[in-house]
Amino acid sequence: MPRRAGIQTEVLVSLAVVMLLSTVGVSAVWAVRHEATLRALVGRALLQEARAVVPAPPGRALFPGTDWWEVSEGDLIRPRAGVGRALDRETRALALEARRTGRPLLRPGAVWEEMRFAAPLANGRDVVLARLPRETSLRLRAVPLLVGAGVLLADALIFTAFGVVLLRRRVVGPLQRLSHTARALAEGAPGVRAREEGSAEAAELARSFNDMTDALEGRSEELHKAVVGLRSANADLRLAREGLDRAERLAAVGRLASGVAHEVGNPIGAILAFLDLARRDPGISEDTRSHLARAGREGERVRVILRQLLDFSRPRRGEPVPVDLTRAASEACDLLHAQRRYAELHFEASSRPGAPPALAEPEAIAQVLLNLLLNAADAALEPVEGAPSFSDDVERLVIRVVVEPAALHGRAEDDGDPAGWARRHPDAVRCVIADRGPGVAEEDRERIFDPFFTTKPPGEGTGLGLANAARMAEEQGGRVSLVEPPEGFSTAFALTLPVPRRPDAGEPGHDPDPAAAQPSADPASPFGVRRRR
Repeated sequence: MPRRAGIQTEVLVSLAVVMLLSTVGVSAVWAVRHEATLRALVGRALLQEARAVVPAPPGRALFPGTDWWEVSEGDLIRPRAGVGRALDRETRALALEARRTGRPLLRPGAVWEEMRFAAPLANGRDVVLARLPRETSLRLRAVPLLVGAGVLLADALIFTAFGVVLLRRRVVGPLQRLSHTARALAEGAPGVRAREEGSAEAAELARSFNDMTDALEGRSEELHKAVVGLRSANADLRLAREGLDRAERLAAVGRLASGVAHEVGNPIGAILAFLDLARRDPGISEDTRSHLARAGREGERVRVILRQLLDFSRPRRGEPVPVDLTRAASEACDLLHAQRRYAELHFEASSRPGAPPALAEPEAIAQVLLNLLLNAADAALEPVEGAPSFSDDVERLVIRVVVEPAALHGRAEDDGDPAGWARRHPDAVRCVIADRGPGVAEEDRERIFDPFFTTKPPGEGTGLGLANAARMAEEQGGRVSLVEPPEGFSTAFALTLPVPRRPDAGEPGHDPDPAAAQPSADPASPFGVRRRR
């Protein structure tokens, strides 16, 4: 980009040219008038001295160093005064012209030339001549030149100083500051405003700039709001799309469940009938009868699971009752530990003081706990790259189950100490199941509760365990979530459920006495086992 001259330089140069021309013109007129005045004064002075009867002595002469001659008729030349220089041709010619015209003549010549004077005497025949030296001519005529040069120099200095101060203060300075303000605005500096200063035009330009800045900020704010709205709309659309995907998968699950129920329901009914017949045999022992009864209950639970699979997308119909979540978790651990695949696992089930019972359907809670425990057991048995074998690292086979009071709904006090709030005002109970498996990858955390999503090899998982657990927990008014694991564990899932509302309490579980929070009736066991007294 070519470099351009500033407005100060252009204005100063333009005005300097105008001032120079005007000053030169004025000086020329003044020099001409001075020359005319000088000729009149010098001419009168020389005429007076020429007509004097006795020439003035050299020390008192008006123009020292002047040569005087007197030329009579017949061109007789007689020196009258001076330094005795010879009469030159130009002075002689001036004498002839003065005699012819009968008038005194003054020929100043150039500044660096000698001045010549001729005046006829009263008799009309004689002429008096004078020739002033160059020094006198320079002294008399250099004054206007010096004055003109001084005026020109003074004008230049005054104009430059005044122009620089005035332009910089009234025009250039405000424009420069406005330029800096515009550059700061372009760099994104907030709250940038131009000062309204200088001339009326500069102040008007600053006002226009500020109006433009306000308009830009308003439009930028509107654009920001539009972008935020678009992001929110995109997020809503993404959630809606995920909901549609989930609904489509749930519809597929419903269709699949119909076939499964038809194919599996009849054999399960037959198995339950044979188990009932075998249990009535009087020749079996009490232990065998107990095992058959337990197998019958598990068969009934399979039948319930089939019904739940058929009702995967339907709202729950059973009535919630108080459920001892600690006992339910212990029985689920016992049931899982009885299987040969999970015989090597160690289940640690415990509860925190003040953990209230849950308000839910026992069968649904049993299914949720089994799904979560199966997920943890499979993860614990899954080999971890770089970890020692199970025989060398027995701690990897530990699955910890902890039941503790919790807060299902957020409150303002939760920000400071949510765990403390849950202990003081429990409105829910939580069962945390932790394992030391490979953990959940960061990219899978958003999808682990989607139906048919699984990280297990083909043929080993259907991807319905966590999806069913999350759905059934939501039907009970609770939730299943991936939480921060305890120290030493890699993964933890939490089942959070509401607690029974006491008639004399304003909120669920809001009782300072943890023992008083227990219902009067013995909480039901989801596996059909009554608590030992």
